[in-house]
Formats: sequence, structure tokens, C-alpha cells
Amino acid sequence: MRKHLNHPIFKTISEQAAKANVEAYVIGGFVRDIFLKRPSKDVDILVIGNGVEFAKSVAKEVGLEKRLAVFKNFGTAMLKLEDLEVEFVGARKESYRAHSRKPIVEEGTLQDDQNRRDFTINAMAIRLNDGSTFGELVDPFNGLIDLEYKTIRTPLDPDITYSDDPLRMMRAIRFATQLHFTIEEKSLKAITKNKERITIVSAERISDELNKIILSKKPSIGFNLLFDTGLLELVFPQMVALYGVETINGRSHKDNFYHTLEVLDNICKLTDDLWLRWAAILHDIAKPATKRFEPNHGWTFHGHEDKGARMVSKIFRQLKLPLNEKMKFVEKMVLLHLRPIVLAQEIVTDSAVRRLLFDAGEDIDALMKLCHADVTTKNEYKIKKYKKNFELVQQKLKDVEERDQIRNWQPPVSGNDIMVMFQLPAGKEVGILKNLVREAILEGDIKNDREEALNFIVQKGVEMGFIVYDRAPVPEEEKDKKEV
Repeated sequence: MRKHLNHPIFKTISEQAAKANVEAYVIGGFVRDIFLKRPSKDVDILVIGNGVEFAKSVAKEVGLEKRLAVFKNFGTAMLKLEDLEVEFVGARKESYRAHSRKPIVEEGTLQDDQNRRDFTINAMAIRLNDGSTFGELVDPFNGLIDLEYKTIRTPLDPDITYSDDPLRMMRAIRFATQLHFTIEEKSLKAITKNKERITIVSAERISDELNKIILSKKPSIGFNLLFDTGLLELVFPQMVALYGVETINGRSHKDNFYHTLEVLDNICKLTDDLWLRWAAILHDIAKPATKRFEPNHGWTFHGHEDKGARMVSKIFRQLKLPLNEKMKFVEKMVLLHLRPIVLAQEIVTDSAVRRLLFDAGEDIDALMKLCHADVTTKNEYKIKKYKKNFELVQQKLKDVEERDQIRNWQPPVSGNDIMVMFQLPAGKEVGILKNLVREAILEGDIKNDREEALNFIVQKGVEMGFIVYDRAPVPEEEKDKKEV
């Protein structure tokens, strides 16, 4: 293992451990990732003794005392190097109370500290003390074997491990998803048994684990495990409501839970964007609430895109996700997700394309990715048809955008222009005229051009009985364009 400890910080830690006469180890994810051949910038150093004081001596030795952050409440210290973040902690043993996942902490031995770790693959340690044992692996729970067999297993009784700190249940599923590992059967049963304990964990911590699952290559692995263990019902019940198939008069709808997982996996092949992945999760979230059976038509979900968009903010609040432009982006994607699909099924008019460009703005490319991901049919004919029609829509989008410049478009005549022209106060009439010019441009009745728009407004204003007092001038830049 010595060859993996070639960073200078390990030599410094070894030397300082000798000076202080303490044992020091690198433990946890850094050790695991050595065997997984994954790069790791987070290093956990375990000291048998006072971790904070040891961290101060290391920081002083490398001349980086100003980069050392001490967290007294947690008994840890973080040293930020150019290429690594090194966290120091003293070995400890923990005991838990039933109503809290915050442990009562006491000083402990290496064995105590490894016992408290979540999984065997995270409990491996490497000795850093100088001498013949430097670089020696300490693996009391056979984490190396579990890595070889791709198994998630707890060091001690999983019932105790998950009951003590229920967030570990989410972490087990997250690691299984990220690493494509299998959760050991006894451990999986313990998660199901202890699922109700997840209610003592904060929504922020749960969402952090959910996001890591969503950012994995194939999130459906994690969501299937969350569903099968009963955790998903407790942390995200709206998604569980998508599950199931109903049949009336021999006509069934698809299982929208598994369809959503397919869409999520599809979008993950197209983008790393967390919020577009959330849009995939939520695009059909209102289908249970809008589901109806029409005898002459079959199952319908009319308006699920509009209702779904209105559900996004509640779900984001519930999960303590950001209530900012990221949430607004997800709302927009959910609201618009049917629009390109509808265009792909019909004759694509310039007017419909202009409206889509206007409503989607800069997010049109993300919307098209979501729509591609939403095609989960296994019918080869339908797949080819959708693909051909989507290509037609995308070409139309490109052509109309280049010609009419509608993306992020604002009408060339402002409300202030209208107020000046007709000596109108701000109010309903100004809004009506603004809407008329916008609709005329989107319909293709007039060009996206200020002079044409002004002429149109004059005509409509006069028809409405308004007097033209001062026709707003065409800006110099518009004149220049026309001269060119």
C-alpha cells in the first residue's frame, strides 16, 4: 500500500505521529477508492488521541495554519491543500439515543472507531506510523473481500447500525447505486425492518443522498431499492403514487412509476444536469391526480403537465430543495414537456414553433432532451416515427430561430411606447395592445420588427378608438439594419 501514499502530506503525518507518539491512520473512502481505482481528493485521518491538536501540529509543519478549519463541536479539523482536503479526527466510540441520530461520543481505540463505521468497505484503514508497518492495511471486517464481491455490508449487526443512524440506510442504497454493488441480504432486510427510523433524519440530509443517487449513471437502481424497502413511501410519497396499473373493460394504462424510472435513466445518458434529471422524475408526477377513464377513449391524464408544474414547489419545499431559479427551471420543464411531443405528432407550423421557442427561451435544448428521454415505447415502428418527427421539429426550431430570433424574445414595442403613443395610463388597454402585437408576431402576421409592430399598434389602437398623439420613433440601430 506504500505506493498509494506518495503524497507529501502522508510523510508529514507519519513524522508528526512519531514526534507526538500517537498512532495515525488513513481510513474510509480514500482507502476504499484505492482498490476501486477511483481518484479521491478527500482524505480522512484517524488519530488515536486528540485529532484537532494533531491537525494543528501538521498544519504548522507544512506552513498552512491559515488553511486549517477547526470544528470544535464535532472534534474535527480540516486542512485544505491544493489538491486534497484532509480531515483529522480522534478515534472514538459512539452510543445512540432512540430519538436522535446524533451519537454520544467518547474517546476510543482503532477497533472502536472501525466498529462505528457504516460499511465494511469504509472501515478499512492504512497505518501511517513510520517503520515496518507503514502502509499496512487494517481490515478487521473483510472489506477487501466485500469490494471484490461488490457487496454492501455493515461491520456489526445491521439492525443496530441502521437503527442507530438511519441515514445509513440511504447511504447503503446510494453506494449500491453509484458502485453497482449488491446490498447483502441480511442488511437489506434490516433496512426494510428499520425504515420508519428514517423519520428522525432531516430532510436536507435525505435530499443530499437522493441527489447523489440521481447523479449516478443509472439512478433507477437506487429508486427500485428505495421502493422495495419502503423508504421511498416515507421520504417521497408522491413518486410512489405513480406505481401500479389499473384496468377497466380490458384497457390498461402503463405503470407510470417504472415509466418515470426509464425516462430518468434515459435523461442520464444525455446530461449530467441534476435539475433536468429532477424534471424527468417529476414530469408525470400529477398523473395519479388527473387519471380518468373515458369509455370511448380509454385512460386520460388531461392537464397533468399543468398540475404537475404546480406541484413542484410543494415537493421542493418538502424535500428542502432550493426554491430558486433551479426550481423554476424544473417547473418550466414539467409544464412544457408535452409540447415538442405534440408537435412531433402533427404537421409542424411556424406559429407553433415560435410559441414553443418563446415559452422555452434558453431552455429549449434542455426541453428537447427531456422529450427524447420521455419516449420509452418498445415498438420499433413508433421509435422510428418519433425519431423522424423529432428531427423535423428540431430542424424547424433551428430555421424559425435563425429567421425570427424568438428565443428570449421581447416584443419590439414596449408598454411605455404604447402609453406615449396614445397618452394612456398604465392599465388594461396597454396590456391588450401589447398582447395583440405579441400574438401577431407569434402567428407570423407581422415580422419581428419594430417599425412593422408600430404600424400594427397604430392600426389596432385607432380601431379601439384611441387617438395617436406621438408615434414612437424607430431606434437608430433599427434604421441602420434596414439601410444595410
